[in-house]
Amino acid sequence: MKNKQLLLATRNRHKQKELQTMLALEGIEVLTLDDVLPVSPITEDGLTFEDNAYKKACLTARQSGCISMADDSGLMVEFLDGQPGVYSARFAGEGASDAENNAKLLKLLEGVKPEDRKAKFVCAIALCHPSGKKVTVEAHCEGQITMEPRGNLGFGYDPLFMPNGFQQTFAEIAETEKNSISHRALALKKITPYITNFYIK
Repeated sequence: MKNKQLLLATRNRHKQKELQTMLALEGIEVLTLDDVLPVSPITEDGLTFEDNAYKKACLTARQSGCISMADDSGLMVEFLDGQPGVYSARFAGEGASDAENNAKLLKLLEGVKPEDRKAKFVCAIALCHPSGKKVTVEAHCEGQITMEPRGNLGFGYDPLFMPNGFQQTFAEIAETEKNSISHRALALKKITPYITNFYIK
């Protein structure tokens, strides 16, 4: 299959690497906003992960003229009524680091027993063609929040999230294994069948 380019509406190289690994066999080359002409900043002000993913993907496709894909993902903690949710990346404030977001989450869960630290990672992915054609999917991975950060792999809340059926956090699990069970991997599997069709004129 001839290599095809897919513009990922983010500058996050971690996400690019993760998605590139998953899409390699499909002959898709994943680019980020750093690889194309400037695209106007997009405010993520949706009330759901799907809203944000759709907005980012379709505005990026319209401005760049490229088939674009965007994901919006985050952590939802049952004890915190679904927080941090769509605010996961800025839970500790605009521009907060992963460490700061993790520290705030642990602070809010101080004294909470392991069995009451249920959580799930949610990922919505939107794929948009410059013509306006679009599709969105959503998937999740359930688990629990650990008592302290563990592991040096991954990013975001990975050091605190232990998926059901595992004794390791996402930050301790090998990339290949994580890519088979993560919320992003599951959402990507759902949307992959639609991708090739977007290259058919």
